[in-house]
Amino acid sequence: MKKIISLICTSILLISTLSRCQQVNKKSTTSLTIKPGNFTFDVKPETFELFVEKDGVKESASLPMEKEKVTNLVKTKQSVSWRYPNKKMDIDIQKKKNYLDVTLKSSGSTKFVWPTVSSPSYILPFGEGKMIPSNDVNWKKFLSNEELSFAESFSMRFFTLNKRKYSITYIAKNMFNNTVKFNSNSSIKFAFEHEFPNINPDKTYGFRIYVTNKDIVQIAKVYKDFVVEKGEFKTLADKSRENRNIEKLYGAPHIYLWNNEAISSENINWHLFQKELDSEFFQWTLTLMKEHYPEEVDEYRNVLNNAKEQTYLDNYQKNSLLKALNSVVKLKQFYNKSIFTKLDDESNKLINKGISKLSEQELYTLNKHLLKVSLGASIDPISKWAKNDSIDLVNDLYKSGIKKAWIGLPNWANGLMNPVMVKQANKLGYLIGPYDSYHSIQKNASIDWNTASFEDKGLYESATITNKNNEKIKGFLGRGRKLNPTLSLPSVKQRVGAILQSGIDFNTWFIDCDATGEIYDDYTKAHPITQKQDLAARLNRMNYIATKKNMIVGSEGGNDFASKTIAFAHGIETPVIQWSDADMRTNKQSKYYVGGYWSPRNDIPERYSKQVPIKELYSEVYLSPTYTVPMYKLVYNNSVITTHHWEFGSLKIQDEITNRMLYEILYNVPPLYHLDSKEWEKNKKMITSYLKIWSPFHEKAVQKEMTNYKILTKDRTVQSTEFGKDLKVIVNFSDKNFNYRNEMILAKTAIIYEGNQRIVFSPNN
Repeated sequence: MKKIISLICTSILLISTLSRCQQVNKKSTTSLTIKPGNFTFDVKPETFELFVEKDGVKESASLPMEKEKVTNLVKTKQSVSWRYPNKKMDIDIQKKKNYLDVTLKSSGSTKFVWPTVSSPSYILPFGEGKMIPSNDVNWKKFLSNEELSFAESFSMRFFTLNKRKYSITYIAKNMFNNTVKFNSNSSIKFAFEHEFPNINPDKTYGFRIYVTNKDIVQIAKVYKDFVVEKGEFKTLADKSRENRNIEKLYGAPHIYLWNNEAISSENINWHLFQKELDSEFFQWTLTLMKEHYPEEVDEYRNVLNNAKEQTYLDNYQKNSLLKALNSVVKLKQFYNKSIFTKLDDESNKLINKGISKLSEQELYTLNKHLLKVSLGASIDPISKWAKNDSIDLVNDLYKSGIKKAWIGLPNWANGLMNPVMVKQANKLGYLIGPYDSYHSIQKNASIDWNTASFEDKGLYESATITNKNNEKIKGFLGRGRKLNPTLSLPSVKQRVGAILQSGIDFNTWFIDCDATGEIYDDYTKAHPITQKQDLAARLNRMNYIATKKNMIVGSEGGNDFASKTIAFAHGIETPVIQWSDADMRTNKQSKYYVGGYWSPRNDIPERYSKQVPIKELYSEVYLSPTYTVPMYKLVYNNSVITTHHWEFGSLKIQDEITNRMLYEILYNVPPLYHLDSKEWEKNKKMITSYLKIWSPFHEKAVQKEMTNYKILTKDRTVQSTEFGKDLKVIVNFSDKNFNYRNEMILAKTAIIYEGNQRIVFSPNN
């Protein structure tokens, strides 16, 4: 060892000054030991191998790199630092009161890998949080050769190594441009790689490293203290002081309401309607379909021609005709003065205003009146149109005992087409608002994909993201491009203002993608931006909608960089399960196929309504309670309300509905449903009986911190959570009864304790 040290000093003498070399303790080894708080650490500069020692137990905090030449090695009472001249990296470790502060700085390196870690098990904030044994067969398979974006795949900015006697937690100081690379050839290991883009002047990254007991609650507390210290924590109570509607989320299930139709089948007298099919009006609808829905026009033409010759219409024909009417009634081009020669007072008033000057809501009002004038007695009065899936459904939710709900509409057009429903939902005390997105842009987006269409047509060429290979980054599903968020705010203001200009009673807004961590460096010469700037612009546009438009804002994902801005998030509890699995996404013959985004019947698309099983591996890693730990809730329970991604709502996965109800109570998670009148009638009894238990519990629990979490059985199937001082839940996920402190916890049961009150919930009963 003395020989190694002397060689290091000789090397330093050749490059640096004698005085600098003399700062290294000649009696030390290549390990430099410092005591920060209740643990010590050793570091070997040549390999950047880091050890920590607590209570006499020494553990590896990072695996060794290949040996590197070291210069400028400096040790003081408070720090140790050195340089890798060949790697063009400077390393600095500072002694703090209760953690190590590690900073890595590039002086020319384009990327650097550190740390590489190995541990018997890990706590990784995948969604809510996962406890992952390094030799677990499921996780070894799932993580084999995976490369994950740290900003996107980690809901919080840390990872924890569970060692024999204690845990080591790394908190990333720079969340951007990091990739976590897994290797599970033997046991699971991973490496943390940071890239230094040439467009980014910040050439540093680093970590705070904490040593704690092997206690999930303590680990979460360490991270929460870090977030609070940085001024990044905001409670729901704080948010509600700015907008009292936040409190409408307390005890509220999350419901996507599929009122896709302006007019529905029950509004049509099909016998009289059929007599109109030979009119100029229907020839006009054919022209409009050909121009604006070319992929559907052939089917419509065939149905229209055949229907004229028949004495009856079958369901397929009715559906095709109805779908065409609901499509063309959205078009700005719908009004044609040579077709609509008779007008009622409302349509006359709106036409006189000027079609180009109408708001979208006014346009839909005009087109509905034009439709009614043209088809006369063959269709109901407008006030009766499509009530089953809109205002009647909303009223029945309330009559059935659901006094609070977040209601999301798949598109803002669903609300603008039916403002009476929106007004009624608001009157009943619900939150209601649209899904919206500014992530992708298409050059010629269809009217059904209006989130990818912008008033400023120059954005497609002047405001989209270019990667470092000078390629445009493709939009969702490979269509169009990704929009640079720093150039989006004028379009956000224009779109939101246009939607709201006629007074629609939206009080919540859901923004796709912005809280997922899918962020980019833009290398476009005219508007280069870093990932940090990308993220700041996303938060800024959500904040604009929240503060300037007084909306309760939620987003996809829910990664904690957005926690001060959003009130709720869809995706932390169950994310999109395995995008890349063909059996789930493209193989329509597979029992695992989740369904398409589009419904030929204008009802809920199968992607959201079709119940499917998932493969055993995915069931284990995504859903099994044996791996899930409530890290997010221990930090953010009373700050952000989190639930499932809308593609995997509470009723989506076969054979998991019971477990997910239990999970939603244990972790204080709102159920997420997709409803139209058919799905509501099918599931009404189950939903209402469940919400009688869940809603009052959530209303209390969400206003408290999650204060404790315990695993009560070795197989981890019986768990408990605590909220505040007097609210506790025990859930038995197993198929066997469990005796806990002389109390029998029945299989598949949740028990809620509040003071002396005890409420038992069994989904199967």
